[in-house]
Formats: sequence, C-alpha cells, structure tokens
Amino acid sequence: GKILRIARDGSVPIDNPFENSYVWSLGHRNPQGLAWSPSGQLYSTEHGPSGEKGCCQDEINRIEKGQNYGWPIISGDASQGLLKTPLLQSGDNTTWAPAGMTWVTQGPWAGQILFAALRGQTLFRLSLSEDGTAAARLAQHFPRQLGRLRDVQQAPDGTLYLLTSNRDGRGTPGPEDDRLLRIIFE
Repeated sequence: GKILRIARDGSVPIDNPFENSYVWSLGHRNPQGLAWSPSGQLYSTEHGPSGEKGCCQDEINRIEKGQNYGWPIISGDASQGLLKTPLLQSGDNTTWAPAGMTWVTQGPWAGQILFAALRGQTLFRLSLSEDGTAAARLAQHFPRQLGRLRDVQQAPDGTLYLLTSNRDGRGTPGPEDDRLLRIIFE
C-alpha cells in the first residue's frame, strides 16, 4: 500500500519524492488513520498481518517522505536494510485493529496522539519523545466498554469526539449504537 500526496487542484506536487507520482510513502499494509502534528509531521495507524502472514503487529508509524515501511517484506519490529520500522506495534499476540487518529492540540492530553481501535475496543493515548521520533508511553481508555471504536477527532474548540462502529457486521450492537460520543474531562 501507499500513502498519496495530491495538490488541491489534483496535480502531483512538484516536491513529492517520486517524479510525476502521487506516492509520498510506500510499503504500507493497511493504513487506517492519519494525523498531523502542529509542526506538520504525519503519523498513521496501520493494521498488521493476518492469516498466513502471521498475526497482530498493528502499527503506529511516523510517515517520512519517500520512505518504504516494508510490507510485505517486514512487519512489526522486524528490520531489513533501509525499510522503516514503526514507532510502536501491538506485539505478536495482541490485535488493536487501529482505525482513526488525531493529534490533540488542546486540553489535558495536548501534544499526544489518540487512536481508536476496532478489535481492541479501546481508545489509546500515545505520548511521544520530545522530538516525536519514538513512542514514550501508551495509555488505554474505555477498554471494552463501548465496543468497536472507529474514529476519534478533536473539534476546533478542543472538544474530543469518539465514534463507535458496532453495526458494521463485526460488532455486537447495543440498543443505542452506533454513537458519536463527546469526551468530557472532570
């Protein structure tokens, strides 16, 4: 898979890494969510392998111009040559099935990444190193309380919203699903 960068008018940006190509980065298995830091650094959530290629190893990646993230040659923490390894991965026995993500700019979680998990049914909060190149701490919120979580976003006023995804044929819907939830700090 690839992450593409397209100019607003539909053209290929002149500073894309591959001449006459929309491709910004490649070697992705299944990117699900994208978030930009205030400085413009791009991060992504990505589903890991399944079936004959193994299990789990869902990823959080720091996306860099022109880099190859290795799929299908490597996954998880495996490394080979110049292929990029993730900032964080779920391990060989845990599946997050990460979905939407956002960079929090206001409130008590400012400066951290939030990402929703479908199979993991958890809202994850990731703190990064000061330079944003390494994972520092991963916290879990609402584990298995709301079902499958599809997306998390921050509104311009700083309000955080969480979207459930239990009526997609893979979840167990409750009478009030699916929901858009507002996160309130007390």
